[in-house]
Amino acid sequence: RDRRRHLDSQSDDSDADLSDADSELDSCLASDDSAILDRAMEVLHCRCMEGFGQWCVYVSKGGFSMPSTVEKEVLIAYAEAVTKNQGRNIARLFAECLLLRTLESIGEQLICCPERLAFIYYKIVTEADGLPMPEEAVGPSKYQIDYEDLQDGLAQMQHHSNPYILKKMQDGTWARGLNFDDINESGIQCREKIAKTYNEPASWHVVIDAVLCYRVPIMMKIWTMMIAFYLYLGSALGTDITTMNNGLWYWPMWIRLNFIQWSAMIDASAWIGIEVLYVVYFTWQRLPSIGYRSPGLPSCIHTLEHVLNFAFSCAGLYWVFLNRDFAQKPALCAQTDLDQCVDPRSTLKTLPKVLAPSLGYWAARVIVFILMNRRRFPIFILGSSGTPRFREGKLQQDAIVNAIWALMLGSCIAAEVFFIYPSVRGMDLNSLCGYQSGANLYGLPPTMGKCSGEDRKFTFDCVSCVSSVGCAQLLVFLTCMVDIYFVFYVFSAIVGSIMGQKRFLNDLKNTSVPIDLRPGAGREARLFEEVFGPEWQRVWCAMIKHLLDESYLSPKQAEGLAAAARCTLDSLSVVASKDAKREKPINLKKFNIIAGERIAFFFHSLKAIKSPSGPARGSKFLTDTDALTGKSFDLGSVPTLTMIIPAYNETVIPSSAFLRDGALREDATNQNPDGQVGVGDPTLPPVGDGVNSNLAFIVSQFPDEWIYLAEMLHQKGMTEDPSSHRLYKRFMIQALTSEVEDEVRIWAMLRTQSVGRTVVGALQYGNALAALPAIRQYYAQRPEKRIPEDHMEVILCHQTYGNTDGDPENDKAVRMLLSRNANSSVFLVFDLTPTSGVQVKNLVDEFLTKNGGYGVGAFKYASVKCRWNPTHQDVEVVAVLPRKFPLRLGSGDCKTQGKACNQLNGLRFATGHYCQALDCNMGVFIGEGFKVPYVLRTFMPMDRKNRTAPKCRYLGFREYIFTGREGTVGKCHASAEWTFGTIYQRFLSGMGTRMHYGHPDFVDGFWVRNRGGMSKSSPVVNLSEDIFAGYNVRMREENSPHVDCLEFEKGRESTFNSASNFFSKISGGSIAVIRSRDNHLLCERIGLAHGWSFYFTSVAFYLSNLFIDMSIYLYVLLFIAFTLADIDLAKLHELGSTFQTEWIMSMGMFSLFPQLLEMVLEFGALKAFREVFGMLPAATFFFIFQNKNIASALRNGIATGIAKYFFTGRPMANQHQTWRDIYVTYWKTHFKPAFALMTAYIIYQVLVHQTFQGALPMVLIIFSFSSWLLTPIIFSPFPRWPLIEQDIKEFSAFLNGTAGKDEDELGEVVKRGASGKVRTLWECGLANEISTFLDTTIWFSTMIVVLRIAGVCYMLLVIPAEILDFLWIFILVWTINLAIIRLYLIAGQNNLLLHAQTVVWLLAIPMGKLVLGSRAVSPTVATRLPELVISFVVFAYFLGLAKDVVLTLNRALLDLRVLSGGSRTIAERHHNQFVRKCFLYFQVHQFDMAEAYFIMIANTLASLLLMVIDRLFFNVHTWWLLNREMGRTAFDGQYLAKSPPQMESDQLRDGTSLGTNSELGLGEEDSFQYNPPNNSHPAARTMAAGAPQPLLHNRH
Repeated sequence: RDRRRHLDSQSDDSDADLSDADSELDSCLASDDSAILDRAMEVLHCRCMEGFGQWCVYVSKGGFSMPSTVEKEVLIAYAEAVTKNQGRNIARLFAECLLLRTLESIGEQLICCPERLAFIYYKIVTEADGLPMPEEAVGPSKYQIDYEDLQDGLAQMQHHSNPYILKKMQDGTWARGLNFDDINESGIQCREKIAKTYNEPASWHVVIDAVLCYRVPIMMKIWTMMIAFYLYLGSALGTDITTMNNGLWYWPMWIRLNFIQWSAMIDASAWIGIEVLYVVYFTWQRLPSIGYRSPGLPSCIHTLEHVLNFAFSCAGLYWVFLNRDFAQKPALCAQTDLDQCVDPRSTLKTLPKVLAPSLGYWAARVIVFILMNRRRFPIFILGSSGTPRFREGKLQQDAIVNAIWALMLGSCIAAEVFFIYPSVRGMDLNSLCGYQSGANLYGLPPTMGKCSGEDRKFTFDCVSCVSSVGCAQLLVFLTCMVDIYFVFYVFSAIVGSIMGQKRFLNDLKNTSVPIDLRPGAGREARLFEEVFGPEWQRVWCAMIKHLLDESYLSPKQAEGLAAAARCTLDSLSVVASKDAKREKPINLKKFNIIAGERIAFFFHSLKAIKSPSGPARGSKFLTDTDALTGKSFDLGSVPTLTMIIPAYNETVIPSSAFLRDGALREDATNQNPDGQVGVGDPTLPPVGDGVNSNLAFIVSQFPDEWIYLAEMLHQKGMTEDPSSHRLYKRFMIQALTSEVEDEVRIWAMLRTQSVGRTVVGALQYGNALAALPAIRQYYAQRPEKRIPEDHMEVILCHQTYGNTDGDPENDKAVRMLLSRNANSSVFLVFDLTPTSGVQVKNLVDEFLTKNGGYGVGAFKYASVKCRWNPTHQDVEVVAVLPRKFPLRLGSGDCKTQGKACNQLNGLRFATGHYCQALDCNMGVFIGEGFKVPYVLRTFMPMDRKNRTAPKCRYLGFREYIFTGREGTVGKCHASAEWTFGTIYQRFLSGMGTRMHYGHPDFVDGFWVRNRGGMSKSSPVVNLSEDIFAGYNVRMREENSPHVDCLEFEKGRESTFNSASNFFSKISGGSIAVIRSRDNHLLCERIGLAHGWSFYFTSVAFYLSNLFIDMSIYLYVLLFIAFTLADIDLAKLHELGSTFQTEWIMSMGMFSLFPQLLEMVLEFGALKAFREVFGMLPAATFFFIFQNKNIASALRNGIATGIAKYFFTGRPMANQHQTWRDIYVTYWKTHFKPAFALMTAYIIYQVLVHQTFQGALPMVLIIFSFSSWLLTPIIFSPFPRWPLIEQDIKEFSAFLNGTAGKDEDELGEVVKRGASGKVRTLWECGLANEISTFLDTTIWFSTMIVVLRIAGVCYMLLVIPAEILDFLWIFILVWTINLAIIRLYLIAGQNNLLLHAQTVVWLLAIPMGKLVLGSRAVSPTVATRLPELVISFVVFAYFLGLAKDVVLTLNRALLDLRVLSGGSRTIAERHHNQFVRKCFLYFQVHQFDMAEAYFIMIANTLASLLLMVIDRLFFNVHTWWLLNREMGRTAFDGQYLAKSPPQMESDQLRDGTSLGTNSELGLGEEDSFQYNPPNNSHPAARTMAAGAPQPLLHNRH
């Protein structure tokens, strides 16, 4: 309760004065005043049981579909017992909450299925005579839980969890795999037994899902294209006959009048197809649930709407077609607008008659469209009983959203009219090709051309001309479909910046703005006191001490900053100023950049906290009661918070061995398992860069902070001198004490992506609370408690702790972390499994024997909560929660999502009213910890009377990507992530569709327990687990806002390979998102404008990148078609098409807008332009490559239906990227597409040169495939000859290795391919070939074959017969190769014979004479080279088609064998053996090897070039890729091997120090004397004497 407010009117109408109470609960019980306790229990009951209450409300409205397993009257009574619980016995209320919590605890992962839990709860309480009413007699509450019934469904998931395939279940039936959505929906449908309720679409069906889910934005976008084309027809921007003399927009003539009619017919036809597809597909998906009721199932009204829309579309098409009136525009209209060009249909009398059917259809279509796609309430089962149909301000927000989307779509129309459509000026089938079919429909006058006459429709000239027009129009269509993506970027930047201004974000991190902390006089001092109260100096000193402890400040800087606010660090006391010169504003630019930006952000964000539009909207901020050190501040306003950190096997604290490693050449190679040299296969990543130690690289990124560490250790008396260089050298030779070595490890931990950094960061909130006087007073009366365990706790969920599958070094590090924070509120939760170590099992057995009376080994699985025992110096068990099932359900690749399960493991023990999950690569500044209580008030503002319904369920805030300092890759990745986490999420929050995208969002603790957890974890479907938690909030009509006044730190991948794996993971996850039933439900019911917003909230980024990638290939194919159709650049110039000019500037440049505007807002224009455009070259390479990565991952997800999880590892930026790892990672996603694009480009060039036409350079095309091939090398650190030589040798061994070639190794090859740990090129290609035809469905493979056959037919039509004649040459060469392959297999797979096949292909030229005679080389070989090149490409295509046909038939045979009762294992083994033979006979491996050798040559040349650049231009590549310190190191030298950090050397030369008074902004004339404590180290006292001394003074 807040002291300044009245109690809720339902409890007590009088004021509550609790100022003298130590504990409200104790006070209530002691005084026998139960009113407050009663009301608190009623609120708690409502919060805990709200999910059950809303389930009762939903099921009770079932009507005719009311399940027989429930009773309507009972459901209504139960709902009222939850929502109207005032006056009920609080003991009963507590018992009911306890029952639900028990179900959530012992139900294991059933907490992900809240509606199933509600149904179980209903059955339990019904059997126990229902929920007692207030008038009933008070007695003991007794409930019986059927454990097997509770966990029904989990056993089925453990047996089979792949939702895409049929498998025989335990009961003998065949079924698709269950997931948590099926279990939950079974609870909604009140089924006694769990059953499959939804057919998840597999493979290419996701395309249908995408079309049906996003049909509203798709059709609206097509309508905007139609509007734009209608306007274009009168714009005079096209040819005269097309875009002139077509009347006014409100009085159409000729082509415009025709367009209105045939566009209506096209629209009607499209809707007919959509509705048929929707009904058929939706019926198949929902077939298992027919006859039940649950959200998303077709109701009678829903079905009737779609039937009527189908009928209306058919009637509209018939009506418009029947009354059509098309006319051809006279050719004279191209030159005149006189009477000869008047359309007889456009007179005042006839025009209404002509337009009536079409305009009538369009008017009816708009009405039907709006009615059918109106917003439905609720989308799913409501989140709480207090959720109104229209929240306060919701109508206003909807109006704003509609207006913004109208502006964005209008901008698309303008772009299409003035820029996109003019690119195809004069390029229609009639004008360009003379194709007169349909000319009457379009209204163009017939022209003569290559397709004139029925006998010429399938000639070479006609087909090539039609192809060119088709490619051009398809390219324009794709461009129009994605232009909204770039417009959205621009609008998000503009609107997000405006919102940022309103949130006081101007100069948010601008360190050039001075900070004035003079008490009573300084602006920041006054603001500080207003927000934090009269003891604000305590907060300031705690912040400075934290920066000092983490080595972001030198000791002298810390003392000076504390003195600037009249306080000291040792006593946290306020001191009187003796020297006015010391009271001056602080210049943050003089400090470490991290410290400066942290302090700047802290002060500028206080304005938002204090403002009425801040976190607690609507509450007036009162310093006395609201400030953390206010005179009347009460701890009741500090909500309890649980911070959960899920970790698997990530590094906890970097080991000393790891920090010393990295400088040897063998450290830069692929490592053997367990670090055993020469044992096992080297398939693990390198452990360093092969030049510098890992510690040296960390120091190079943070040299000033390393110097501060050395100073601090020296000041504490832990080292002999403050030399940072000597500290490094002594660490490397193991000459430091264990305490100092641990300090170095902790320092490194805080600067790498480690679990320890996250734990220490999370504890900063506890440290912030511990600094508050009220907290200290509270815990002074409770000495048995750790400060502040009643208000916050940190739970480290370490999944592999104590497990034989884990890392013993991590276990030691966890214990070290716990011991160093023994007095903090931190707990360890680990997973007890059969593979747990003996020590852990004994620990659990001891606890169970002592506390529970259980015997040794009583539980197979359990979740165990521990804390550090300072007395025993070891962890002690606090609680054990037994489980029946492992933490992750399922088998193979179809297990439940690991991180989500680990979060759930910690959530079971969480006690906070609010929760927060942190990735194990995060950090927190203590200054942000002080703001957390204010931000948490967003959920429940202090003046809110109704305490049962929070204002939101998730609360997002900013992230600072600290890996932006870790090289160029880290900076590129960080800039994109930072932009998304700031301006983009701010814009989405304003649009009302922000989702939960990941950590570290706060979440309502009651919500996650009774609404499905912190994320979804179903196998395959929920790979992007976090976004589904956001879906859950949105479906239940709750809010998930975003604030800018709080910022946590987060890491991102900083090496190129790990960054690529990250993009692949999230892109594959987006395919799974489209397949999910949650996505279908939201798309169906969210409404029109919000449907657009949701599209961009979910998958727009990924689909747009796929369309852009497709347009690259289409662009080259277009110019090939132009060349074949004899349309050269001169012809394009004559037509006026913009295709005549080079494609210089990509529309992707628009994506820079949000980042640029946000940086201008927060940092100022100068830094913004310097940072954004300075990073432009690197970002161009990086994101062109990653966009291809995204597109490839989407294609693979569509083809296989499998969303794969990629473990990135988050290595440091200097990790060497071996050529083997580069090839294995990118050969399929980038290298093969690059060869395909390069081949198409070569064909275009040879065709142009053969026809003597002008060639377009296609700079961006060359840049694209060059980037796909070379970018990994460009972003590889340290191009040095020893490393290049080592990579060449290892890659050669990889290419020519024989591992996996024997037939009996096929099983091992498949396993290695799935894990990405292939040993040779053979294994890499063969594993992919096997998985391609096993993971994809037979229908998808058949569809691919059909499409490729269509491609063959097209080639036969479009390619001249003179070129196709050369195919016989390559057929002859292939037959020779077949004989060599047979000999190769007989001769024990001799590599010489394998390479001989490559040489045989070179015999194609001399063999040409045998096949074609002198024509093959006449007049010269160079003249015939285009025919040879094109025919070889066609032959390779035919060969690939033949292989696909054969293997598809073989896959069909496999399925038939399994369906007829045969063993799937044997059938797959035979299939794999056949694939292995085809892999050789169809030249797949040979082509792979040729491409791999090309890659090796390209890598060698690129690396040598970079090496020369580094050698000649002072390590410019190293400086650009890594950092300045590394760049200034000698080319052949090691950083810190012989000299101190360059920053320290500069100070030695300049005679300056990092601790001078000028850094405080006091001026060089202002002498600030450092006064050390009496017991400080003697060297520290020396620092105080006289002027500042260099950090490295003369020590001889």
